[in-house]
Amino acid sequence: MKYEPNNYINRELSWIDFNKRVLLTGMEKDYKILDKIKFFSIFSNNLDEFFMVRVASLKAQVEAGIRKKSIDGLTPKEQLKKINKEVKCLTTLQENYLNNELNIELKNEGIFIKKYHELNENQKNWCNNYFLSSIFPLLTPLVVDPAHPFPFISNLSLNLAALINDGEESKNQFVRIKIPTKNIGRFILIPNEIIETEDENKHYFITVEDLIGNNINALFNGMNCLSYSFFRVTRDADLELKELEADDLLIAVEQSLQKRRLGGDVVRLEVEENIPNNILKLLIESIGITEEYIYFCKSLLGLDDLNYLTKINRDDLKENLLIGKTHPLLKSLDTSNNKVNSIFSILRKQDILLHHPYDLFKTSVEEFINKAADDPLVLAIKITLYRVSKDSPIIEALMRAAENGKEVMTLVELKARFDEDNNIQWAKQLEQAGIHVVYGVLGFKTHTKIALIVRKEKGRLRNYFHIGTGNYNSNTSLFYTDLGLLSTNPEISSDLIELFNYLSGFSKQNTFEKLLVSPTSLRKKFIYLINREIENAKKGEKAEIIAKMNSLVDPEIIKLLYSASQTGVKIYLIIRGVCCLYPKRENLSENITVKSIIGHFLEHSRIFWFYNNNDSEVFIGSADWMRRNLDRRIEAVTPIEDLKLKSRLYDLLQTYIDDNYYSWEMNKDGNYEKKSGNSNRSQIDLIKNL
Repeated sequence: MKYEPNNYINRELSWIDFNKRVLLTGMEKDYKILDKIKFFSIFSNNLDEFFMVRVASLKAQVEAGIRKKSIDGLTPKEQLKKINKEVKCLTTLQENYLNNELNIELKNEGIFIKKYHELNENQKNWCNNYFLSSIFPLLTPLVVDPAHPFPFISNLSLNLAALINDGEESKNQFVRIKIPTKNIGRFILIPNEIIETEDENKHYFITVEDLIGNNINALFNGMNCLSYSFFRVTRDADLELKELEADDLLIAVEQSLQKRRLGGDVVRLEVEENIPNNILKLLIESIGITEEYIYFCKSLLGLDDLNYLTKINRDDLKENLLIGKTHPLLKSLDTSNNKVNSIFSILRKQDILLHHPYDLFKTSVEEFINKAADDPLVLAIKITLYRVSKDSPIIEALMRAAENGKEVMTLVELKARFDEDNNIQWAKQLEQAGIHVVYGVLGFKTHTKIALIVRKEKGRLRNYFHIGTGNYNSNTSLFYTDLGLLSTNPEISSDLIELFNYLSGFSKQNTFEKLLVSPTSLRKKFIYLINREIENAKKGEKAEIIAKMNSLVDPEIIKLLYSASQTGVKIYLIIRGVCCLYPKRENLSENITVKSIIGHFLEHSRIFWFYNNNDSEVFIGSADWMRRNLDRRIEAVTPIEDLKLKSRLYDLLQTYIDDNYYSWEMNKDGNYEKKSGNSNRSQIDLIKNL
């Protein structure tokens, strides 16, 4: 299929634009100071992962001599040039705001990040004693000389580079010290009695690197430190996995993780703006990096550590996001009211549509799995786990179910990026608990979020299930907006049984009655649904599509959406992150509107709504419109058939479409413009409607 490059936005540049919206949201005056810091931390953490995966991949392509162009007509080298230019502009914007406006706002709220030289003698003495007792024993200076090669610099670690001399005519020596921020923390709280204030709302910090730098001579007894500076490297962290050659996937992933920890090539070097030239030159030569990948920072390195400050106990400086309530249909399960309705008896009467975090995950999905674990009539539980919290109540429930004699099958996706190690540990614990653990279909990542409960009722088996758009993760459920369906629908239940058999390797099923499953039927069904709207528009009938997702990248879907727009189909796209489609272009996409919602909660739900001649079809699930979701992952998207639930989803989509507070709208040039109103605030309005 031929694509016109000018009709597509570069995926990497679109992602940078998304992260720019995150940064600019943190700079808005309406947000409280600790919420602003949260956005800045997210922005920096996002950039770290972007370099570790996306930039690393492009850099590897350039080094391999690959010149294949992206859908928008850019070679890997051209993409990297644009990426570095855009990112450097954004990091400069972030640093300028942090050093000026944000610093003033922090001080106005009683939060001070002090420089060592700003402290009085008593405060310096306390800091020096803290250094000697709590930091000094953890530091290990490593000298570089003919007998000691340049040390390995671990990914995302904060490091001190110094030049020292023994005072004689011997050559200056280079020393590297890794700053143990994970053990100490990045910000050291100076006690109020040392600051001489009794105001509990005042907090005084000094950074660990500032304290180390001002006590550096204690590390080099009998020698002189001529100069020092701090630096940080980002390495290629994409997990290489030759899955088809692996005899044991668990062992293969563990080995690949070990290689990641040792680190791939350096893809970014962050240094202080005033780093001495002789230290910078030595770093460049030793690390092996070119100038375009060096970032000179005017503020702290590793600004994702700002997240530490959000833990300050000042409720007045951040929004209370713990807002969820028990779904109205599940309130009868509250034992404090002496009501003993079973969640299964409720589901036999009607389906339940959940919207987290507004509907509590704990009293819905977790309750569903917990009750199944303890119910003597439940015979089996099957579930897919992609990203799970470290203290997961669902994992505990599954192990308890196995102890209670139930058949438990769990698919653990070992290749969930940056959660591989956590998932390996869970897989081992589940197996030790007697649970049948599988790792999915060879060559595909299992991204679907499904759970199936088999219960014996009156001599017959009945199936209950949950299909969601988000992970079975108790922590992220508090600030990710996700949807889930609890139901006993027999046709979808049958599809789920076949899907679980497919995942465990006992079935070659590639057709399903109701579920849309990738890589078998999902793409074909979406193409059919879009084409049906096109045909209706050609007949002069009303035709409309509303889709909410994280990313829109797939070129085939985009081209089809352009065709739909040209035939008169009205299309509303609510896309939080990457969008490679241009809206509002004459003779191409004038009937397409693209909006991005960036707010307190991370918009994570996927909803697909098709007008279908006033007989709408609506779907929710785990898949975005990306090649990886449609072709290279196991995904499940379920229809919502109950009329009340369909209506509720349509109203929800309209809430997002009408939003003029959290929303950014893309113009025909691919740039986003922030809406300036506040009459329709989707996330706040949804909270008010609880």
